[in-house]
Amino acid sequence: MKIGDKVKFLNEVGGGTISGFQGKKIVLVEDEDGFEIPTPINNVVLVGNDDISEAKIRSLEQTKQEQEEGKSKSIKARLSSHADTTADEKWDEVKEPEYDPADNFVPQPREREGGDTLTAYLAFVPTKPRELNNTDFESYMVNDSNYYVHYLYMVSDGKTWRCKSVGEIEPNTKVFMERFAYTDLNDLTETCVQLFAYKAEKPFECKPALDMRIRIDATKFYKLNTFRENDFFDTPALLYAITEKAKVEENYIEPKPELPKKLQGSHTKIVAPQPQPARKPLERRYENNQSKAKHAKQILKNDKIVVDLHAEEVLETTAGMSAGDILEYQMGIFHATLEQYKNKNQQKIVFIHGKGEGVLRRAILRELNYRYKKYQFQDASFREYGYGATQVTIIT
Repeated sequence: MKIGDKVKFLNEVGGGTISGFQGKKIVLVEDEDGFEIPTPINNVVLVGNDDISEAKIRSLEQTKQEQEEGKSKSIKARLSSHADTTADEKWDEVKEPEYDPADNFVPQPREREGGDTLTAYLAFVPTKPRELNNTDFESYMVNDSNYYVHYLYMVSDGKTWRCKSVGEIEPNTKVFMERFAYTDLNDLTETCVQLFAYKAEKPFECKPALDMRIRIDATKFYKLNTFRENDFFDTPALLYAITEKAKVEENYIEPKPELPKKLQGSHTKIVAPQPQPARKPLERRYENNQSKAKHAKQILKNDKIVVDLHAEEVLETTAGMSAGDILEYQMGIFHATLEQYKNKNQQKIVFIHGKGEGVLRRAILRELNYRYKKYQFQDASFREYGYGATQVTIIT
């Protein structure tokens, strides 16, 4: 519509010429007497297009009639009619999509280099790492391999077992199993994890099923340094390795061939067992002057026996020895020293173990807590020995 067009009123008799507009919804219609009548723009039609005018008039009349009929209907009938109309309109708007093969495509999990070694962890994560005396813990199963893993997770209170979680883990992912309170640690003494691994729709190396029991030391949950940074969680966690970069030995039973009945008669010869040659006596790998062992020095200082357990102090060389071998030798010196002074009451012995990762220190404290319960022990003087020393007092 524009100024100068001739229009007719829809709701009343008459019409005129458009002389102006007031906004977008009001049109000014000048009648034969020269008066400007403000009229809603949807209540006028152009006189020049009769078909459009008649169609618009019929549409308005039909709408008015439907509104009057709707008022006389019950609420239930009006709602039903409205729902049917809405559903039909939506159905008309829906277009049947064309077939797309990608709709049913399920991408295979991405494999990583070095992930064909079956590696899994049982993980515990505190919800409040800074408040270990008032926090809950979440347990996870971590699958750090390219295999699908079916698992069964159980816990024991020392008498009975309870199943906590069963499921499947996709390659290189983790799954949440349960959340337990700080007060439930006393009931968590041992866990058992059973799992088997496979790959979907591709060849793979067969892995034997695992049945791994893990003893849980509840005292670790009281120490902040127990939970460490790791590659699987954004927060520190305590990880127990179920199997890590070590192939589980597979036990194969060699079937014994059975002789046919015709060959089991009286003509079968009995072969007498042949005597085995005597074993050669064991030979020492090192001569006495070539032994790796080094005498542990004991220094008397202020009535205290000082023993340095550092590997370089007790061994000439560590070549060919694993970390476990070195720790075993250090603990042997620890036991021998306590045995040497077991009858000297109130004798103080300082074992220097160093700070490091704390493996030797934890081994010493474990022995003092369980094997030498009556002995007193404490951290040695920081000024004299630094952080890495423990003082033991012999009690007879």
